[in-house]
Amino acid sequence: MNSLSENSDLAGGRLTVDLGALADNWQLLNQLSGSGECSAVVKSDAYGIGIEQAVPTLWKAGCRTFFVALPEEGIRVRKAAPDAIIYVLAGYLPRTLEIYRDHALRPVINDEINSWIEASGKDRLPYAIQLETGMNRLGMSISKFEALQASEVLASCQPDLVISHLACADSPNHPLNEMQRAEFQKTVDRYVCKNTSLANSAGIFLGPDYHYDLVRPGIALYGGASAEDHLQNNPMRPVICVEARILQVKSVLPGSSVGYGGVETIRPSDRTAGRERILATLSAGYSDGYLRSAGSSDTQSGAFAAWRGVRVPLIGRVSMDLVTVDMTDHPDIDQLMGDNWQDEWIELIGPTVPLDEVACSAKTIGYELLTSLGTRYHRTYINDL
Repeated sequence: MNSLSENSDLAGGRLTVDLGALADNWQLLNQLSGSGECSAVVKSDAYGIGIEQAVPTLWKAGCRTFFVALPEEGIRVRKAAPDAIIYVLAGYLPRTLEIYRDHALRPVINDEINSWIEASGKDRLPYAIQLETGMNRLGMSISKFEALQASEVLASCQPDLVISHLACADSPNHPLNEMQRAEFQKTVDRYVCKNTSLANSAGIFLGPDYHYDLVRPGIALYGGASAEDHLQNNPMRPVICVEARILQVKSVLPGSSVGYGGVETIRPSDRTAGRERILATLSAGYSDGYLRSAGSSDTQSGAFAAWRGVRVPLIGRVSMDLVTVDMTDHPDIDQLMGDNWQDEWIELIGPTVPLDEVACSAKTIGYELLTSLGTRYHRTYINDL
């Protein structure tokens, strides 16, 4: 994804991507995976940070297998990593055999096995099968897989990889984790499978019983919390920093409302009774993927931002292009007075305000924030290998 703002002087927001942190995260997950191969899930434009930048870094870090959602993403990965193994999670789409063949893409088959075998013909191109073990999303039923094995349909074209997907791995004690693992284990024990895979990011942290031959981390690569206990103690390094330009600093009297709908009113406190509040309006909003639900009102707190490493609260609703923060209690507030706020930037997501904290404030998950990042940010990639 290319930024529409190639000149940082013209941009309202900055997105800094730490490729060194991305590589470190993959290497940590690779170590945790033991003897299993560690792949990388790079669908949705590598979770918003950019396939063309993420894939070469991951390749240099040692990753050799990648997963995407759709063939078009696979084509982009192939250009970035010519020798990679690339699996397409959407499976085999009709009338697209030439695409899979020409770009050496491997479909992850769900129920379309007959179409794939018929289309690939004598070529017997590599592919995977996904088994349904309890997610009830995509996946071939165990009974159908067993019937295919019994009928010898797969005799001359066994899949190179058999996978399933954990539904509740982010909750380590959820009983469905062990139920799915046991169902998967029972099935792959019964048949000769070249390679097997069950664990996503959170599944890696469930331990060696879940690792099999290959693990498929996604969100953890990009610094997000993959499990409940990582929300407060995340072992992954943050990969992105989102900043917004200050457009105006103003003084507002108690009793004044802020933003659309007047949903938040400046109220005096013991420390600020009768004192004006200092607000900063920033050049970012839900058009940039900073979700409207992260805003604040008189009835509920919103997200925080940060300036010079000190947190400041959002005040009022998030607009399409603008968001407001209350700077009154910042220890360096005097340095924003006059015109000194020009060319100053506020952190919206980053080392001081973690991705998943903002996501919780917006009543969502880090995945949605990452994959919603807009195209107006001036993007900078740092610390490539």
